[in-house]
Amino acid sequence: MDTESTYSGYSYYSSHSKKSHRQGDRNRERHKSPRNKDGRGSEKSVSIQAPTGEPLLANDSTRTEEVQDDNWGETTTAITGTSEHSISQEDIARISKDMEDSVGLDCKRYLGLTVAAFLGLLVFLTPIAFILLPPILWREELEPCGTICEGLFISVAFKLLILLIGTWALFFRKQRADVPRVFVFRALLLVLIFLFVISYWLFYGVRILDSRDRNYQGIVQYAVSLVDALLFIHYLAIVLLELRQLQPMFTLQVVRSTDGESRFYSLGHLSIQRAALVVLENYYKDFTIYNPNLLTASKFRAGKNMAGLKVYNVDGPSNNATGQSRAMIAAAARRRDSSHNELYYEEAEHERRVKKRRARLVVAVEEAFIHIQRLQAEEQQKAPGEVMDPREAAQAIFPSMARALQKYLRTTRQQNYHSMESILQHLAFCITNSMTPKAFLERYLSAGPTLQYDKDRWLSTQWRLVSDEAVTNGLKDGITFVLKCLDFSLVVNVKKIPFIILSEEFIDPKSHKFVLRLQSETSV
Repeated sequence: MDTESTYSGYSYYSSHSKKSHRQGDRNRERHKSPRNKDGRGSEKSVSIQAPTGEPLLANDSTRTEEVQDDNWGETTTAITGTSEHSISQEDIARISKDMEDSVGLDCKRYLGLTVAAFLGLLVFLTPIAFILLPPILWREELEPCGTICEGLFISVAFKLLILLIGTWALFFRKQRADVPRVFVFRALLLVLIFLFVISYWLFYGVRILDSRDRNYQGIVQYAVSLVDALLFIHYLAIVLLELRQLQPMFTLQVVRSTDGESRFYSLGHLSIQRAALVVLENYYKDFTIYNPNLLTASKFRAGKNMAGLKVYNVDGPSNNATGQSRAMIAAAARRRDSSHNELYYEEAEHERRVKKRRARLVVAVEEAFIHIQRLQAEEQQKAPGEVMDPREAAQAIFPSMARALQKYLRTTRQQNYHSMESILQHLAFCITNSMTPKAFLERYLSAGPTLQYDKDRWLSTQWRLVSDEAVTNGLKDGITFVLKCLDFSLVVNVKKIPFIILSEEFIDPKSHKFVLRLQSETSV
């Protein structure tokens, strides 16, 4: 029976014409040729498993999401198990390069801390050494220290204490970031302090140690002058490092390259790399989190406009490929002229789906919060062993809202940024602080700043500064620099705040007098 059916199928296939054979070969070649031509068939990709705190939902393509009906998920669980993100091999190489660069930055940072610590010890031990060395080396030859000399001891002690506290407050701070170049003003101050202390040591060695000066009060006054000079250098450091940048001089426009979201910031006299640090610190709290899933819809729509276009070469293989590409571009332009209606109806349908699922989510959360409030009123009369803590209460009411929250996050393409653990923690936090359902939903109904989410969802931790100018140069009018990360970049344009001329005009308060003019046609 199987042999006969196979033979009959073969006979039916052999009964087709040669034209059908050629058409099938052309179809197969057409499906194979773009893959081989672009070289994408051999492109390697690596799948990296998501870190701890698995997302609430797995990644689905945009097309699958758009065709889902409102009854999707009737038989599925509220929480999925894992999620995977795929990146190319080029991105893996870039990440490994960034890790190697970070190792070099760590070495440079520790070297700078070591040099600064050594210089700080030298500065604070030098005045003490100036006072202690003469009594140790030639005590018998020194003149006795009087009342004024003993008072100078107290002056040196308190000035060193003030200098120690000021140095700790100004220099010994936790480093916020690793920058590619040194901070010029800080390096100049360190060099100035080093040269200053070395010059004091040279003078002390030649005029005091070699000659064994017997005037001990003069030696103590020399140490006091050193401490006074160090205090003035500390004041200079405050002016250069802190006060100089307070007055706004430039306006920076920061634009995100993917979606065009922009912010404006006012800064003073800063170098380019320090201005980049200020921009990044404000980016994490001012810009909404970058969501690449929102860009897939436009890419899919652009792919649909180019898909289905066929170019036939009627003149034979002698025609060049430029004519074919021009024909495809012209055909895509004609097709794009009529695609605005499709875009309009797609957006309208998407907004309708979002509003519908948002309403379902709001109702589900309000009912869940009402339920937990009723449980709290009942549990107050029960034994203490049966009272739930906020975590247990959150786990108790979460299943009633999980399905509605799941569908809403999938529709708005936020499923990658909210894990089950983060949702439970936020729910327990809201229950602990007696927050309303609206306060709980605010995080999910609208995209928030990057700091609102877990660090493993930021997608941007290592940045590269690209600038035509040296990054240690100060800001100037018209310069542009770019901050790049793995998925997007921030384009920063610098504009100088214009000089404002403000004049005064005095108006005499007695001049505010008016006259009522009545006309015959006017009724008062």
